[in-house]
Amino acid sequence: MAAGRGERMRPLTDSLPKPLLTIQHKSLLQWHFDALAKAGIQNVVINHAWFGEKIESTLGDGRQFCLRIQYSPEGQALETAGRICKALPIIAPADYFLVINGDVFSPNLPIAQLLEMITKMRTDASKPLAHLLMAPNPVQHPEGDFYLQDSIVSSAGAIGAEKLTFSGIGIYQKDLFKGLEMGALSKLAPLLRTEMEQNKVSGEKYIGPWHDVGTPQRLQELNAAYE
Repeated sequence: MAAGRGERMRPLTDSLPKPLLTIQHKSLLQWHFDALAKAGIQNVVINHAWFGEKIESTLGDGRQFCLRIQYSPEGQALETAGRICKALPIIAPADYFLVINGDVFSPNLPIAQLLEMITKMRTDASKPLAHLLMAPNPVQHPEGDFYLQDSIVSSAGAIGAEKLTFSGIGIYQKDLFKGLEMGALSKLAPLLRTEMEQNKVSGEKYIGPWHDVGTPQRLQELNAAYE
């Protein structure tokens, strides 16, 4: 997911798409690529809008990362669900597929663990439509996003549930997007909340390193921390 304008990262994103910003001389996207290739992933689809041509010219077809990269360009950013819907014909998933936000930094991303989860989801009698990687609430987002209890994600709290932040990393079933119009603006959160009411969204808490790279200061701090 690499189509956002990155307003909070200005002026750095006035001439560069946010996912190409670097931590220790590697772009945010390349950190993801390293984890994907290590786990045996071969095919990657990147959506883009803001300075999308720079993403394509920088990354090419992906062979330097041991991947095969295809692109889903957008004339205007289509919001989180709209951009996934537009990319689906290129992804062409049989059922489940993995989506990663291009503007998060998670150097030990548990791709192998997520691939194992896809196998479990395929045999799950409840037929979940999504599985979300949830992170402890960062300082800049203390209120969190959704509640997690017994591997079920919900938008309404219950006794014993922990409110966490959605990491921007999730597994989705293609049918989650079947009601969307191709090319239309559509957000992912309302779709997820609708399915949460039917207990169709599972999740897990991830306590490994994860950072929302939201400001130039945060980017600078991460460069210093991982030097």
